[in-house]
Amino acid sequence: MDIVKNMQAEFKKNFGDQATSTFFSPGRVNLIGEHTDYNGGNVFPCAISLGTYAVAAKRTDKKMRLYSMNIPEKGVIEFEIASLSYDKKYDWANYPMGVIQILQNHGFEIATGFDILFYGTLPNGAGLSSSASLEVLTGVILNEFLNLKIDRVDLVKMSQEAENKFVGVNCGIMDQFAVGMGKKNHAILLDCNTLVYRYSKIELNGYSIVIANTNKRHSLGDSKYNERRGECEAALAQLQTVKSMKALGELTDAQFDELSKAISNPIQRKRAHHAVYENQRTLEAVAALENKDLVKFGQLMNASHVSLRDDYEVTGIELDTLAELAWKQEGVLGSRMTGGGFGGCTVSIVKDECIAAFEKNIAAEYTAKIGYAPDFYVANISDGAGLIK
Repeated sequence: MDIVKNMQAEFKKNFGDQATSTFFSPGRVNLIGEHTDYNGGNVFPCAISLGTYAVAAKRTDKKMRLYSMNIPEKGVIEFEIASLSYDKKYDWANYPMGVIQILQNHGFEIATGFDILFYGTLPNGAGLSSSASLEVLTGVILNEFLNLKIDRVDLVKMSQEAENKFVGVNCGIMDQFAVGMGKKNHAILLDCNTLVYRYSKIELNGYSIVIANTNKRHSLGDSKYNERRGECEAALAQLQTVKSMKALGELTDAQFDELSKAISNPIQRKRAHHAVYENQRTLEAVAALENKDLVKFGQLMNASHVSLRDDYEVTGIELDTLAELAWKQEGVLGSRMTGGGFGGCTVSIVKDECIAAFEKNIAAEYTAKIGYAPDFYVANISDGAGLIK
């Protein structure tokens, strides 16, 4: 494996020693169920074969030294385990740092430091969960080396807590869950309210999942992500005055239609409309997939994009252009934005023999309209984060 060989050589160059273990943590793509996770709804993500690799070795002191081959200009980032707080100067290293801090807050002793070298194959800022990939990877490394015996779902929750409380992005549980719990050739139907989940086999029979990257970077921390979450919380609070409920995800479409006049602010009503309807759409889509009705699954993906565009307003010209161009191509069952929005990627279900034309046609029209080219990846669905034997 060339990637790992290169990483071992870089590790020796930067840290002067041999790495003793190699790990991989996937990215994720969400097939349907967007912006439902923090609204207590259902999501349907899968882990993908693009992700983050790490080679690591234990130290004898309590110092962490981290290096990313993707951002060599930042050099080796060093810090003591004892006193951790978010600091912009640590840049990307705040994500691993946050996980270390949260593990310690939960009473796990991080007895020694580590040298860790990372290399990511996920395009940065593409909305394929590079931050969750890095967080879960850090947790897996510490769990493995220090034999902390942390249950995987607990590790996922602590990775999310690191992003919420340490980094300050109010994300839901989906990204870390998909990265930590992924299973080859399966997507995960996850109820984010209860964390009840089940695996659903992805049988596309001559079709593939194609990810198209707008190449417009998005950053959840400074996007409107926290704003959307606030709008939904405000809508929920008003609905709670007329019905006892914990989350928008508890409502059916019909219940929402009946109660929605309790939400006085029309913008907040639109946001809640998306959260409720997208949640039900996700359940319908999984049922369609399991009934081998790929056409229906694709139609629900398209409807999801329209709702994200019109009700939730998180798409933007780049994502809309990619989705709308995809809808016109031969052999496409469905296409929608995936991830937080405001840039990032779309996910499409495309007939295998049409993929080359799909990429060529969309690249030409997108470039003509937007001024720069998109990138494409055919997604292989992979297992969750772990040690590479």
